[in-house]
Amino acid sequence: MTEMTPVTEATAATAPAKKAVPDAQTVTEVRHWTDRLFSFRCTRPASLRFRSGEFVMIGLMQTDPKSGKEKPLLRAYTIASPAWDEELEFYSIQVPDGPLTSKLQHIKPGDEIILRPKPVGTLVHDALLPGKRLWFFATGTGFAPFASLLREPQTYEDYDEVIITHTCREAAELHYGAELIEGLKTDELLNEVIGEGFWKKIKYYPTTTREESPKMGRITDLMRSGEAFRDLGVEPINPETDRAMICGNLAFNLELKAMLEEYGLEEGANSDPKQYVVEKAFLD
Repeated sequence: MTEMTPVTEATAATAPAKKAVPDAQTVTEVRHWTDRLFSFRCTRPASLRFRSGEFVMIGLMQTDPKSGKEKPLLRAYTIASPAWDEELEFYSIQVPDGPLTSKLQHIKPGDEIILRPKPVGTLVHDALLPGKRLWFFATGTGFAPFASLLREPQTYEDYDEVIITHTCREAAELHYGAELIEGLKTDELLNEVIGEGFWKKIKYYPTTTREESPKMGRITDLMRSGEAFRDLGVEPINPETDRAMICGNLAFNLELKAMLEEYGLEEGANSDPKQYVVEKAFLD
């Protein structure tokens, strides 16, 4: 897929009683992070159940140039909100000339999007064997599933330490993730449900590849040199203790997948949990 990427107080109960089109949900909030990155929230279907880290098909209605009829244009988007949230959040990039994102970037509160409530995905806890340390590896809007999992209580119940690496070209592209992680410290609900100071288990490692920032470089290069492990104050990845999830562009996914297997980790799936999983549905 070429479009991804993988988000007010409104709930499914407050959505209009009658939808103009099937599977329509109402946009409740939109925030633009850069001229190409935006997040939005929408109402959640009362019947939707999903695991944090999964994705759904969302889109907009468009007119078929041949028939003149309205039909939905859909793409896979990770749900960036956790499974317990009353609304749904998505994080997106505007792909140049993208049939969907070129239109989706202009949505505003009150607009409707189409959402097919059939969640799927591999970036879920069920696809990993028990471990002590969990790595989230993201590029660009591949941060979306981890935005969900970082707000999922099970993440902190299952692991002693959570490391999130996020590599982007420019510093502004890191703001969505950085703000979300900083917000965990003052999230009263999560601190009450998970435990006061749960966020101290997180180690956040943002890097840029083009614009000057406190840490420059591709995460794969920084791992190969050992610099990333030294900066984080941790031992290199070990299949006995470490588990990992990967979500980013195709080249990144393949490179990191190969690296993890060099460390001795095996790829898992919902039906066969192992030490790491990679999201294959997206290219950011």
